Amino acid sequence: EVQLVESGGGLVQAGGSLRLTCAASGFAFDDYAVGWFRQAPGKEREGVSCIRISTGSITYEDSVKGRFTVSVDNAKNTVLLQMNSLKVEDTGVYFCAADRWTGCRPKGYGMDYWGKGTLVTVSS
Repeated sequence: EVQLVESGGGLVQAGGSLRLTCAASGFAFDDYAVGWFRQAPGKEREGVSCIRISTGSITYEDSVKGRFTVSVDNAKNTVLLQMNSLKVEDTGVYFCAADRWTGCRPKGYGMDYWGKGTLVTVSS
């Protein structure tokens, strides 16, 4: 069974940090690109970062550059998102998604597999 399971969300004050985990199972993890996406209340989903597992190539959305860091634990088939210097506008449900051939797509539409998300709330 294919699964992507996010964890690590929670409530944090502005300026704080959280680390999200995306645990993958049931598919050839190394052949995929894994993206982090978020959706704030009343807003459209947006991409946060993307990593191609096989090459380690990473991209970040401009608003998180220098604050968020993506890494991979290949032994555990997990993708980590370290979020530092969190801002109120980082609040939202964070999802991870995986796609084998096309990679991370704008807003994630059409990607192969999705997790159910984890809520991040940043208070002022």
